[in-house]
Amino acid sequence: MEERYYLTLERIMKIAEEETVAEPFRSYFRHVADFLLRIHDIKDSYHISARVNMTIEKLQEEMEALYADIKPENYETSYANPAYCVKVLGEELGAFLSMLYTELRGDIGYVYEEREEYIVIGNELFIEIYNRFEDENVPELDSLKEIFYWYASDYCDVFVADRIREQLVPEENDFVVKKIMESDLTDLRYLYRFGEYVGENELRTAQYLNSLPQETIDKMADTYTEGFRVGFVNTGKDLSKKSVVHIEYNLGFERVVRKAIQNFKEMGLSTIILRAPGNIVTKGRFGKRGFYGANVNKQFDYDHKDDIAMILDKRFVERKLEVMRTTYEQNKEIAPKFAGPAVMEVFGEKPFSPVVKPEAVKLTEKQEELLLSMLSKSSQMTNLYIKGEERSFTIISWPIPEIGEKYEEIFQEIIRINTLDAKLYEQVQQTIIDALDQGDYVHILGKDGNKTDLKVKLWELSDPAKETIFENCVADVNIPVGEVFTSPVLEGTDGVLFVSKVYLKELQYQNLEIHFQDGRTTEYTCTNFENEEENKKYIKDNVLSNHASLPLGEFAIGTNTTAYAAAEKYDIADKLPILIAEKMGPHFAVGDTCYSWEEDNISCNPNGKRIVARENSVSACRKESPEKAYFNCHLDITIPYEELGKISVHTKNGEEIVIIEDGHFVLPGTEVLNAPLDK
Repeated sequence: MEERYYLTLERIMKIAEEETVAEPFRSYFRHVADFLLRIHDIKDSYHISARVNMTIEKLQEEMEALYADIKPENYETSYANPAYCVKVLGEELGAFLSMLYTELRGDIGYVYEEREEYIVIGNELFIEIYNRFEDENVPELDSLKEIFYWYASDYCDVFVADRIREQLVPEENDFVVKKIMESDLTDLRYLYRFGEYVGENELRTAQYLNSLPQETIDKMADTYTEGFRVGFVNTGKDLSKKSVVHIEYNLGFERVVRKAIQNFKEMGLSTIILRAPGNIVTKGRFGKRGFYGANVNKQFDYDHKDDIAMILDKRFVERKLEVMRTTYEQNKEIAPKFAGPAVMEVFGEKPFSPVVKPEAVKLTEKQEELLLSMLSKSSQMTNLYIKGEERSFTIISWPIPEIGEKYEEIFQEIIRINTLDAKLYEQVQQTIIDALDQGDYVHILGKDGNKTDLKVKLWELSDPAKETIFENCVADVNIPVGEVFTSPVLEGTDGVLFVSKVYLKELQYQNLEIHFQDGRTTEYTCTNFENEEENKKYIKDNVLSNHASLPLGEFAIGTNTTAYAAAEKYDIADKLPILIAEKMGPHFAVGDTCYSWEEDNISCNPNGKRIVARENSVSACRKESPEKAYFNCHLDITIPYEELGKISVHTKNGEEIVIIEDGHFVLPGTEVLNAPLDK
C-alpha cells in the first residue's frame, strides 16, 4: 500500500505542473492535484515530532487551506460548485468533474485517521480520469462515468464492509474516542486534530464548556446517558445483552462526551464514535450521522446530495446489498450486541433555504425508485441482524453560539428544559391522555392565517381499563419531556396541515401546506420559490424523502410550554431542532410510525395501561411485504401554539372535549402548563 501511495503521489506532483491536458481542464486538474498534495503534506507531517507542538494559529492555517474554496465567500468560483464547473468546463463534463472533486475531498477525514488505503484509492481514481483526458483531449462522459462506476462498485467491499465492522467492533476504529479520552481538553489545539472544520461555534462551545463546573458537565451527561438506560427499562428490553453504543455528536462537546463515555462504561457498554461518512458509497442524502465538525457551506452539501445518480443502477444496488449481507453474516455473532445510538444534536444556526441549481446532478425518476428500494432493503437487512425490538436510542439537543448574543444564558435555559420535573409532566399528560382515550377522532384547527383543518382518526379501545391509545412521553429516549403521541388510524384521517414557517432537517419552509386523505399525503406546496414546480419538488425531495406519498405516522400534542416560552423570550423558535420544537405544540410526522420494527413489542405507560396504537394499515403488512410497510423516514411538523385555534376530542356519542383553545390548555387538570405562556 505504501508503494502504491508513493507511485500515485509522484504522478500527482507531475499533474500539478505539466501541460499535457488542454485548457480549461488543465486548470481543474491542477487545482485538484494541489488539494491532494495538501493532503500529502498532512500525512507526511505525522512522521515528524514537530506536529505535536504546532501552534493553534498554524493548525488553523492548515485547516483553512483545506476548506477555503468551499467557503461561501469563495464558492461561486469553486470547482466544487456544479454551476461554476458547468460554466467553465461545459455542460457535458462540468457536473461530473465537480462531483469527482467533491468525492476526493473525503480525503480530509481519511488523512487524519491515517487511512492510507482510502487515500490511495482516491488518488488512483483521479489519475485514471486524468489519463483519459490526456488520451482523448475531451473524452466522452459515458467513459468517465464508467471509470467512476467501477471505482464505487469495486471498492464497495472496502467502504461498506469497513463501515459496518466499525459500527460493531470498537477496536476497528477508535480514533475519535482515543482523542477525547487522551487529549488535554483545556488546550483547544485538540479541536484541530480530528480532521473536521473548526468554526467559531466549535471554538466557543469548547471554551464555554471549559468554563462550567464539573457538576454541570456531569448533569448534562447524566441526563443523556440515563435517558438511554431508562429507554431499555421502559420498553422491557435487556440492556445486559448489549456491549456497544454509538455516540453521535458535533465537535466542541468533548467534555460532555468524555463523561458520557465513562457513564456508558459503568453500564457495561463500550463507546463507538464514527466520523460522518465521506464517500459516495456510504453517505446519505440529507444531514450527517456520526461525528462531525462545522458545516462549512450548506449550499455545497445541498448541491451534491444526489451525486449518487452518477452510479446508481440496479447492478450497483445489488452489489452494495450483497456486500452488506456478507459483512453482517461474517459478524452475526457480535451484531446483536449493538445497543443503539445516543445522539447529541446542536441547534442555533441561521435558517437555510437552498438555491436549486439545474447544473447539479439529479436523480431520475427510476433512480429515485431504486434508491428507495435500496434503503428499504438495507434497513430490513440491518434489522435482521440487529433487531429493532431489542435495541433503543436516546437523543438530546444543545445550542451553539451562533444562536445569538445571549448564548450562555440560552444554554443554561436549555439545561433547565432538558432536566424538567418528569413526574409533574407525567401527571398532567395522563390527564390529557384520559381525555383522548375517549375519542373517536381529534380535530385540529389553526387560526390567524393558519389553514390547518385536520381530523385525526383514533384507535378503538377494546378494554379501556387496561389499554390506552397514546404514549405518555416522560423524557427517557426523547429528551426533553413533553408530549403524548399515537399512531393514527389512517382511514378517516383527512384534511389540511399548515404551518407558516418551519425548519426541518436544516432546511427552512415558508407556508408549508400538506393535504391528507385517508391518512396519506395527496397535495403539498410552500412559498419558498416563485416557481410552483420547484416548491413541490423541494417538499417531495426533503419532506417526503422522494416518496410519491407518505402516511401520517404520528400525531402528538406537545406540552413543554417552558420550552415554548424560552423560544419566544429569546426569539429562537425558527432555530430550534425538531426534538424541542415537537414538544411546543401539536405535531404530525409523515412516514413511519414511532414503533417501526417493534410494533409487536408490549409497552405500557407509567400507569400500567398497555399502549395498543402501535401500527396502521400500511405498517400492518410488514410481515408479508416489509418493503411496502416501511419508508425509512419520519419527519415531525409542529404547529406553534400561537397559530393554534383549537384541539378537541370528539367521542362517538357526539361529545366534544376541548384540550387547547386559542393557544392555551383549557382541559381541567392541565392549567399548570399555561403558566409559562402567561409569563
